[in-house]
This record gives sequence, C-alpha cells and structure tokens, in this order.
Amino acid sequence: MLRVFLNAFRVAEIRKKLAFTAAMLLLYRVGAYIPAPGINVDAVENLSDQFAGQSNILGFLNLFSGGSLQRFAIFALGIMPYITASIILQLLTVVIPSLEKLRKEGEVGQQKITQYTRYLTVALSFGQSIGYVFLFRSFSSGQADVVETFTFGRVFVIVMTLTAGCVLLMWLGELITQRGIGNGISLMIFASIVAGLPNGVSAWWTNPDPVFKVMMPFLAVAIIVAVVFMQEGQRRIPVQYAKRVVGRRMAGGGSTYLPLRVNMAGVIPVIFAASLMAFPPTVGELSQADWARDVSAFFSPNGAAYLVGESVFIILFTYFYTAVTFNPVEQADNLKKYGGFVPGVRPGRPTAEFLDRILARLTFPGALYLAAVAALPTILFNQTSANFYFGGTSILIVVGVALDTMKQLEAQLMMRNYEGFLK
Repeated sequence: MLRVFLNAFRVAEIRKKLAFTAAMLLLYRVGAYIPAPGINVDAVENLSDQFAGQSNILGFLNLFSGGSLQRFAIFALGIMPYITASIILQLLTVVIPSLEKLRKEGEVGQQKITQYTRYLTVALSFGQSIGYVFLFRSFSSGQADVVETFTFGRVFVIVMTLTAGCVLLMWLGELITQRGIGNGISLMIFASIVAGLPNGVSAWWTNPDPVFKVMMPFLAVAIIVAVVFMQEGQRRIPVQYAKRVVGRRMAGGGSTYLPLRVNMAGVIPVIFAASLMAFPPTVGELSQADWARDVSAFFSPNGAAYLVGESVFIILFTYFYTAVTFNPVEQADNLKKYGGFVPGVRPGRPTAEFLDRILARLTFPGALYLAAVAALPTILFNQTSANFYFGGTSILIVVGVALDTMKQLEAQLMMRNYEGFLK
C-alpha cells in the first residue's frame, strides 16, 4: 500500500490534483472558524448546548456544516443549499418538458441546468441566511445578543456574508471536481463530517453506559464492512461481440461483461434524503409559531417520523438516480451498434428489457441496504439512550465518499500503468 501511494505521488499530474484538493479543503476549514461580521463571538460560544450531537435538527445541520453553524461562521450554511437546489432541479426535469429537453442535449444542456442550479442556490442561501439571523436572535434572550446591533444594515451585511460564503463553497466544490480528484461537493461534506471526528470519539469515550462503549466500535466496524461489501457488489452481464470483416481483415470478436453494481447510485440518495428531510424541522426552528415548533419536534433526526421519511426518500432517490445514470435503452443500442449481444437475448429492445429487469432487481436490495444502514444505528442508539455524535447517515457518507475517491485515484493510476488500490 505504501508503494502504491509513493507511485501515486510520483506522477506530477496526480500530485498537483491532490495538492489542489487539499488546499481547497483547507480553505474550507479555515472559513469555518471565521465569524460573520457583526456577531458577538462570546455570546455564540454560550450556545453550545443547542448544537450538541444530532439529537435535534440544529445539531444535525451543524455536523454537515463542519461546526460552522455553531460558530456562526461565514460558511455557516455549508453546502446544503446547493444540494437542495440540485434535488429540486433534478425533480423538475421529470415534470418540465423544457428541462427534460435540456438534459438530453448533452454537455450544453447540462451546463444550462447547472447555471439554473447556481441561481436557485443563491436564492435558497439568501432565504436561509435571513432565517438563521432571526433564529440566533431568539437564542439571545437572557444573555448577550448574538447579533451585536440588530439593525437593517447589520442584518443585511450578515445575510450577504452567509450567502456569499455558500456561493464560494459551491465554487470551491466545482473547482475540486474540475481541477482536483473529483467529487468536489461530496468531498466537502466528507471533510465536514470528519472534522467532527474528535468530538465523536470524545462523546463515545466519556459515555457512562458501558454497554454502549463496548458495542459502538463493533457496530461501526460492521457498518463499514457492510458499506464496502455492498458498494463493491456487482452483477456481471456476459457480452459477446461478433466478428466483422473490415477491408480484408477480420476484426472484433471476443467476450467481456457489463458490470451492474448493486448500489449504482452510491451515497447520493443518502445526501439527497438527509437534505430534504432537514427542510421541515429547519423551518420549524426558524419560525416562532407553536405549530412550527411542533413540526420541528415531530421531525427530529432521532424520531420515528424522520427515520421513516428518510428511508422512503432514500429508496425513491436510489431508483431515481439509478434511472438517470444508467439508461438500458442506450446501453442496448450501443451494444447493437458495435456488434455486441447478451448470449440468449436478442439485440435491441429485448436486451433493453433484460437489462432493465436485472437493474430493477439489483436496485431494490441496494436501496433497502442504504435505508437500513442510515436508520439502524440511530434506532440502536435510541434504544440504549446513548448520545453519540455520529449517526448511520454520517458513517455511510464518509465510507461511500472514501470508496468513490479511492476508485477515481485507482482509475488515474491505471491509466499510467501503475498498480492501483483495488485488486
């Protein structure tokens, strides 16, 4: 393994990409400690009880922002508004014909959709920033005000700072995808969760429940093993290529396989579901109405309603994202175009129906696995009354993003004839 890393760092291009990615993530973490202008830092430090663990939605959002929300830093919104905007645009492409047409236009259409996502991200960030300012003001009763001078000018500066911080994070994520090792948005969420690892270890070590202390390491290892096993699981569809006469030579022929992964969507459905389920309790926390607070308590991240809703959305998003990333009709047409066929299945439409049937059977257990891994640890923690810093969703995202990043490094190493990470 050490030799593989040394080989990776010997390639100048990969070394530059790794250094660039590390620099962008370091910039992200530095911004998480810079408070927004006009914020009373001493008053913010007294609000640590509001963000303890994931027992409420504020603690959950604080984890995904890397602790920025608790400090009311310039990156307090994190990258979640961009993810929410991406969800909305992907759902709208199904119901709005013009967006569906753009999606089918290839790279040019995708650039247009990305531009719309950016505009929507700015709007969502602006609205969420206003909500956070009033939410932190409500925490100021009985102590020093979080917002030093609550005037229109001061509120406007804070809101614009938080909005600009979210836009900057969106830009950094896109830069990591283009010039780094890829998966920029996922890596930023990964960095946010990993930043809370010391607090998570401390919460586990100082927990008074001895059963929880013993159970937690084994449960974490079991989740990691399950994630790796399911992420790497695939169904290999055999493909045979017919020989063709090209000029005076015989070309083509041979056999290969088409790999269909059990979890083709990766951790994207989990991130989408967590972002979507965080919306109702966030609105409830931002509002001062009693009914809104009841909604926030009903959809608490450790509550049954939240777990059921998150599991349902994970299953739906798994099917949706799999359908977006893998088109059986396109695959069947490509096989037919290049003289390939699945043994025992006629080319064309029968091949597309065969692939669609196999994909549906694979996606169902993959979706159930994602929902179970996301919900089961939280259920066990609720049964033991243990206040653990991480949940199943966090562990699933960290392991999934690490695997995807390792595969991308593997692909770049293989292109340069180096032995990679995966055997």
